[in-house]
Formats: sequence, structure tokens, C-alpha cells
Amino acid sequence: MVNTLAPRTAGRTARDARDAGPGAAARPGRARRRQTAVAYLFLAPTLLFFAVFLFLPLGFALLLSMSRWTGFELADIEPVGLDNFARLFADGSTFLTPVLTNTLLYALGTVVLALTGSVVVATCIDKLRFQGLWRTLYFLPIVTTVVAVGNVWKYMYEPGGLVNGVLNALGVGSVAFLQDPGTALPSVVVVQAWASVGSAILVLTAGLKSVPRSYYEAAELDGAGPVTVFLRITLPLLRPSLLFVCVTQFLTGLQSFALITVMTKGGPGDATAVAALEMYRQAFGYGDWGTASAAAFVLFLVVLVVTLAQLPLFRREGEDA
Repeated sequence: MVNTLAPRTAGRTARDARDAGPGAAARPGRARRRQTAVAYLFLAPTLLFFAVFLFLPLGFALLLSMSRWTGFELADIEPVGLDNFARLFADGSTFLTPVLTNTLLYALGTVVLALTGSVVVATCIDKLRFQGLWRTLYFLPIVTTVVAVGNVWKYMYEPGGLVNGVLNALGVGSVAFLQDPGTALPSVVVVQAWASVGSAILVLTAGLKSVPRSYYEAAELDGAGPVTVFLRITLPLLRPSLLFVCVTQFLTGLQSFALITVMTKGGPGDATAVAALEMYRQAFGYGDWGTASAAAFVLFLVVLVVTLAQLPLFRREGEDA
């Protein structure tokens, strides 16, 4: 049978397109432009917020990092090129050693302690009843202000405080935790790790819940012990969560400021001086906003390098998962 409807339909479609004229083809383009304009209109408050509170301060900080300014009149800004950066790494400068060194050691120590503690606690919680209650208890330090946490631990570290009281009960002499340059930084690292364990536990417990129970049942049938199960099943499948905790804890440690300010103010001497505290001192203590801004950009580069170094690990683990 010959289909006589198709030619008529094709002819009618062609006639409709000719009658509509070029304006019909332009309508989709105008509608798309209108939708784009409406989208940017809704985005305008957020873009304005970022422009005012992120991009403008960032540009001003970049200007200050290559200038000399005491923080009063904008007309007093004096361009000096890269002199501020050269001063940070000049002979006799304390920025590279001990400030930047302390910052890296502080961040690394926080990661090691927080990661180890959170893995142990999350594994134990996963085997207990009332898991929500335990996660809430461990999360409480996160919602407590840094000033409160720092002051409580500061009094606990005192010669007559709780920590030394326990040591004395065990037959160990008192330790000047925050007064001795050799123990001040590790003591603050312990507090930072303790305060950040709660958030790591939440991430790791969520990762443990995603591990299929069939793997554990198969291992049990094969006669595998708890240590073998943990090393061969739990840790490999928990790797993406561990990497996330590692990166976030390391970046938090690099930018730490409040806890050290409350507990030691960078002392004794420069034993606990870190990059963020050094920026504060240069800007508000000495009125050298140029050096403070240059130090901020050096810290930004360190954070950027650490983040970019972790991205391939995240991609590989994400693909493996």
C-alpha cells in the first residue's frame, strides 16, 4: 500500500516553517538568553558576597604583600616589590625556622594522633550498642568553643592540674607541659587532636557502615582473626574515608591559630609559634601589614601544594571504590 499521508505532512510542515518566518528560529535563542539573565539575577547576591568578602580582600592582600604599610592611611601604601617575601626567608628570619617548621609539625602531629585515635574509636563504636550516643559524646568537643577547650586543658596541664596529678599518682614527677620548649608543641598537638577526633569519627563510622557484612562473614568462615580482618578488609575498604580525614585534618592544622593563642601565645619563646599566629603578630603587633600579607600567601601556597598532592589519591581511591 502506498502511504499518501507522508508527502502531505511533509508539505504542510514546510509551509508552516515558511509562514512562521525567521522570527520563529530566533525565539529559542531569545528564550535561552532570557533564562541565562534570570539565572544570573538569582546568583547576583551570592556573586556580590564573594566579590566583597573574598575577591576584594584577596586582591588587597596581594597588593599589601608587595607593599609597605602600617595599617592607617591608604595613601601611605609604598610599593616594595618582592622585598617582603625576601625578608621572610632572609638570614636571621624566624619565619622558616621555627615558625613554618612548627606549623608543619603541628599539622602532621595532629593528623597522626587524630587519625589513629579516630580509627580505633570508630571501630570500637561499630561493635557497640547505642552507637548514636557514643558518636554524640565524642562529637561534643567540636561544638565547644576553642577558648573553652584551650583554657580547660591549660589548667589540666598546670603543675597542680589533673594530668600531673595522674602522673604523680603513677610515681612520675610533674612535667612543665606548656612551660618547657621541648614539650609545649606536642602538648598543644594532643589537645588539637583530641578536639578534632569527633568529626573524624563521624566520617569513619559512616565509612564502616558502607563495608558489606558479607566480607566479614566470609572471613569468619575462613577462620580469619580480628587483626587479619581489620588489616585485610576494614582498612583497605576504609581508605577513601581515611584520605578525606587526613586531608581535612592536615589543612586545619596548617591554619591553626585560636588554640595556640589561648594556650601558649606562641611561647615559650617561639616553641609554639605557627604561621597564622606570626601573621597576627606582624599585622596587629608590629604594624607590618606587608610582611603579614606575604606570610599569608606563603601559607596559601603550602596549603595549595598539599591539596593538589592529595587530589590524585582521591581520584585513584574514588575509581577503585
